[in-house]
Parts: sequence; structure tokens; C-alpha cells
Amino acid sequence: MSPIETASATDRIGSRILVIIPAYNESECILATVRNIEAYGYDYIVVNDGSKDDTLSICRANALNVLDLPQNLGIGGAVQAGHKYAQRHGYDIDIQVDGDGQHDPSYIPKLVEQINNGADLAVGSRFLEKTDGFQSTFMRRVGITWLSWWIKLFTGETVTDPTSGFRACDRKAIDLFCKNYPDDYPEPESLALAMKTGLSVREASVKMLERQGGQSSIGGFSSVYYMIKVSLAVWIVCWIHRKGV
Repeated sequence: MSPIETASATDRIGSRILVIIPAYNESECILATVRNIEAYGYDYIVVNDGSKDDTLSICRANALNVLDLPQNLGIGGAVQAGHKYAQRHGYDIDIQVDGDGQHDPSYIPKLVEQINNGADLAVGSRFLEKTDGFQSTFMRRVGITWLSWWIKLFTGETVTDPTSGFRACDRKAIDLFCKNYPDDYPEPESLALAMKTGLSVREASVKMLERQGGQSSIGGFSSVYYMIKVSLAVWIVCWIHRKGV
């Protein structure tokens, strides 16, 4: 049976699922990304993060479900807006999917399975098992390896793909992230926050594709800033939430 035949808008125990699609200047691929998710029957919300291109007009012209932020809040603000939408509308699980077409919705059931099995936050990992999907650039993989080690140093838990934006949250994680979610490059920092506040974090092996349009926000000097900022942010989160405080 194909993934499309097994996926649905609810999981096997009847949970309501929402796909959150943060989008900033994703006019090249946002329509194809949404149509692919619609093909699997999932509810979704596109969070237009103050795009300067035609992302919003494309969403409106094609009657897509879009939440338009009046100004650019960054990926953290856009994702948190999606979590708040999920909370307000009573969804049991939300799934973060990038607007650039990298994340294959046929793997959503694997993330949901981890939630069904007791995880509060499930992360789609390219590195948990050997796959033939897009593995990112060499320098980015070096950074991922560093962040994986850094998070384990402070939490005792291993996450093989800490920068992955393909993730599933249950209601406890949704509630946490509605109250507190990092603004800038949030994935590793929010993992540390979830772990240090007692949430269960697990990974599921997924295959990722190369981005279908747009440009990554991490490159050149920004990659150095990313590593320094995220490393410090993870340390601060773990220090604030250390045991006995």
C-alpha cells in the first residue's frame, strides 16, 4: 500500500492533525508544496511571514488557507503563530513542514507514529538511518554534528538531526511552544527547551529533498553567526532549566 493510501487527516487513534507551513518569499514553490500536502488529506495553514515576493498573492489567488503576518517575524515567530493557530482550533498534533518543498508529506505518518507511541515532540531525521535523500552540504553537516554533540552534553539525549524543521508536536509541546518559542534559528534551541522541561523527544527516519525554490537563510557569514548564536542559546536554555532551580 502506498503512503498516500495510508495517510489521512487523522491518525489511527482519531487525533486531529494540522500541517504548519511557515513561508517567507516562497513564491516559487508554495503552491506545489500545499498541493502535495492536500493530496494526502491533511488540514494545513500557510503562515506568510511578511513575504516581499508574491507568496501571499499566490496563496490568495488559489484560495489557500493562509495566515498573513503583518511584518516579518522570522522563522521562530512564524512557527509559533502556527502553533497558536493549532491550539486555538483544537488540533491534537501539528506538523511543521518547510515551504520550500524539502519535506515529503508521505513521511508524516512516521512522525505521528512516534507521537502515538508516547513522544511529545517527534523530529524527522535524515541521519537516523542511511537514506538516499538530500543530506545537506558538508559544512552544514559539520554544524549538525556539533549541535548534536552540544545538545547531548547538556541534556544527555541524542538527536541526530537537530536542525530539522520537519517535526510533529503533541498538545503538551504545542502548549509549551505557544508560551515560549525561540525567535532566531529555533530548532536546536526548542529541542533543548523541550527536553529540559520534561517533554519526550524522539526521532523518525525520513528522506528529504533538495529545496525546490528560494534561498537558504544560512550561508557565508550567517553560518558562523548561526553556530555561535545557537550554541549559546542552547547553553542558556539548559542553564535556566537545570535541575534544582
